[in-house]
Amino acid sequence: MKKIELSKRQETILEIVKRKGPITGEQIAEQLSLTRATLRPDLAILTMAGFLDARPRVGYFYSGKKNADLFGESLRKLRVRDYKSVPTVIEETSSAYDAVVTLFTEDVGTLIVVRSGQLVGVVSRKDLLKVAIGGNDIHKVPVSLVMTRTPNVVTVDVDASLYDAAVLMMRHEVDSLPVVRDSGNEVVGRVSKTTITRAFVELGQYRDV
Repeated sequence: MKKIELSKRQETILEIVKRKGPITGEQIAEQLSLTRATLRPDLAILTMAGFLDARPRVGYFYSGKKNADLFGESLRKLRVRDYKSVPTVIEETSSAYDAVVTLFTEDVGTLIVVRSGQLVGVVSRKDLLKVAIGGNDIHKVPVSLVMTRTPNVVTVDVDASLYDAAVLMMRHEVDSLPVVRDSGNEVVGRVSKTTITRAFVELGQYRDV
């Protein structure tokens, strides 16, 4: 990642925090004879980049980290169990037609196929489209004939980090992953690219102190 180039004012803020931290944003503004509103973008950049850390009712202090280090550490601390969504599942005995209806009513791109709550496969819009345009009667074709079966399904453990989940999705070029417990086949959730995006947004939010 390209190193962030700091402005002279940002470098001055760093020096103030190094010498006098923890220090509030109001106190930093007084040191520079500026308003708090003027400094807010600089403080946000320095915090996001990992140069500074901030605590409510305490203030800013120098973290000693550079650029994306703090961001990367924070991302690795986020757990799948805290961000997973309710899985959209369908029984393997269901028809391809049932799968199509479920996909559109639930507005998802992939369904998790289960047998008594245990993962047996996944089926995507692309899988179902192939069946439909192939002239098959989707009311009669069982979803078990269309799905990608385990162990060819990529999963993520509920105790894994969101970073691990993101790496798996990129590596295998999929949009979502079934979340399983203890690396087994019990489906307990789902994570998607939207999940990862939400986590990034939360990490990017700046807490005013």
